[in-house]
Amino acid sequence: MNIEQLMERLGRSGVTMILKVDDERMAEGGEPWTLVMSGPGLGEQGFIRAESSSLSECLEQGFSRLRSRPGDWEWLAEFS
Repeated sequence: MNIEQLMERLGRSGVTMILKVDDERMAEGGEPWTLVMSGPGLGEQGFIRAESSSLSECLEQGFSRLRSRPGDWEWLAEFS
């Protein structure tokens, strides 16, 4: 997965994406990965938030939710 290409394409599509790993959650054995997407590209449905114990699962949750929104999001499959 090319993160730079992914982020640039999301940005051009009107989506702001923030990805975070939390060291305290990691130490506690929780879900340290958090993905938040917002912006006009998401339409009126607001933002998307996903949390998981692994980066790949967190991204897949977020992208799955984005693909269910109106718009052309099928291109996200190439980043999965």
